[in-house]
Amino acid sequence: MPTVAIVGRPNVGKSALFNRLAGRKIAIVHDQPGVTRDRISAPSKATQIPCTLIDTGGIGGNIDDGFDAQVTIEADIAMETADLILFVVDAHDGLTPTDQALAQKLRKAKPPVLLVINKVDDDKHERSHSDFTRLGLGNSIFVSAEHGRNFGHLCDEIDAVISPLVSETEAEAEVAEVIGIKLAIVGKPNAGKSSLVNAILKDERTIVSEIAGTTRDAIDLPYSFAGENFTLIDTAGLRPRGKRDNSVEVFSA
Repeated sequence: MPTVAIVGRPNVGKSALFNRLAGRKIAIVHDQPGVTRDRISAPSKATQIPCTLIDTGGIGGNIDDGFDAQVTIEADIAMETADLILFVVDAHDGLTPTDQALAQKLRKAKPPVLLVINKVDDDKHERSHSDFTRLGLGNSIFVSAEHGRNFGHLCDEIDAVISPLVSETEAEAEVAEVIGIKLAIVGKPNAGKSSLVNAILKDERTIVSEIAGTTRDAIDLPYSFAGENFTLIDTAGLRPRGKRDNSVEVFSA
């Protein structure tokens, strides 16, 4: 099944776009930058062509939470394994040096890149953001992930890129759709849930840290054992309601 990676700097609306394409709220959406850390995957429900969506943490935000390097590694893996990259930028902020640095990196990427200019609510707003053409990435589309503006056009653009890949991966798509038994890994913060998931998968699939609350989103991870299909679900640490520090922890729980 073709893979579509969603990348960009922090707080440009990647998770909102991911949720809209997936047809349900999977990734936490919050005004606080740096909420998403791990790669989060889900099948697209909005496109005509079946594909797997990958949400990633914000790159280059200089967020002082100790996870910048690991988040960038996770995003790099998503880009390297994707068939299409959606590079999301924020029209409200305009073109930033971080956007330009990411664009330079993406121009060297093997997969095609579609520039998604988010938070554009009307035609007037769209006309005032021609500066993004300076990124030199070719195809671009103005959208509002929150309100669904131009969403059909975005899905058409995605379908156009990935449709030639479907015949080659038809058998893989059928296997990918078999979710199998779902196994949720739960426990208090810093109990080793993500380490256990990585050990089962024999892959550093989720970020592991001694910092409590590292995992924030519930992450579905396909796994096969003895001919059976499973979905492992790594979850955020659970604490009593009165001990939760902030709204992000509330949403994670």
